[in-house]
Amino acid sequence: METKIVRMAEEQIDMELIREAGKIIRDGGLVAFPTETVYGLGGDALNPLSSRKIYAAKGRPSDNPLIVHIADLQALSPIVGEIPGNARKLAERFWPGPLTMILHKSDRVPYETTGGLDTVAVRMPANRIAQEMIRAAGGYVAAPSANRSGRPSPTVARYVAEDLAGRVEMIIDGGDVEIGLESTIVDLTSDRPMVLRPGYITLQDLESVLSRVEEDRTLMEEDAGQAPKAPGMKYRHYAPKGEMTVIKGVEEQVMSYINERCREYRDAGRKTGVIATDETLSGYCADVCRSVGCRHDEEAIARELYRILREFDDEAVEVIYAEAFDDSGIGRAIMNRLLKAAGHRVHLV
Repeated sequence: METKIVRMAEEQIDMELIREAGKIIRDGGLVAFPTETVYGLGGDALNPLSSRKIYAAKGRPSDNPLIVHIADLQALSPIVGEIPGNARKLAERFWPGPLTMILHKSDRVPYETTGGLDTVAVRMPANRIAQEMIRAAGGYVAAPSANRSGRPSPTVARYVAEDLAGRVEMIIDGGDVEIGLESTIVDLTSDRPMVLRPGYITLQDLESVLSRVEEDRTLMEEDAGQAPKAPGMKYRHYAPKGEMTVIKGVEEQVMSYINERCREYRDAGRKTGVIATDETLSGYCADVCRSVGCRHDEEAIARELYRILREFDDEAVEVIYAEAFDDSGIGRAIMNRLLKAAGHRVHLV
């Protein structure tokens, strides 16, 4: 398959190309496209064959649910059993934006899209390219991140092409994404709302609307082996090719430990990398050192994390050490992704 790569900006959308992308999806094909979070791999959410194509293109387990993307609030009702009051409140506050809600599905949504579950994950992205493409595609686009399963999610189109060229009909290059981490996922199918994946919209943000929200206990732990209710819960995700470990402790001790390990691996002929901050970058001796930004600028860290993991792959880094971050606010999402990328390898110093 030859993949067509097109470029456009949110400020100057090429509607002819958008209509072409929409037709590809309506005809059962796949299109990778930008959102404000990460790039998505889109297919017709109501076509079971399209969802199967998404799983195949990504190499993704078919019990890992896909998120259905909509562009207008009135599109929600036909694909869910009911819209509870909590969902209306959250949609009014956070849509369009980086929030995915899990609701009971209607019969219109095939089980191939929901990973065999009776629930459906729904999001309304804020990116205008995404919105126009969803409308052109018929209003319902199933879209996980546009990468091979398990790899770091792409925040620029060149990494989409690296993973999916030859596997999809079109890639829309919309430039760098705004946020850099996948959406927050909240389950609204039980009495008490529960966060299944942390993201840019924090627990505190949700509680400012709903007052009481719980977190799934596996967010910062290894999964318990149950079927995933939301993307990113069960399998190893966001992972670079190199072996990665997160180091927790006092800054000076963390730096000393990482440098000692890097020297040992260098002597053994293995290439090392460190995910550092602006405050610590100059103090490391690894072969490849990258800063995610100022330690106190969580939004910058979120934007840079996946790009740096991809750059380590570009430079064939074999062993990676990452500093840990505060796990409150957006830091909760950052640490969730780091722990998943490291396969929950954590060392305390």
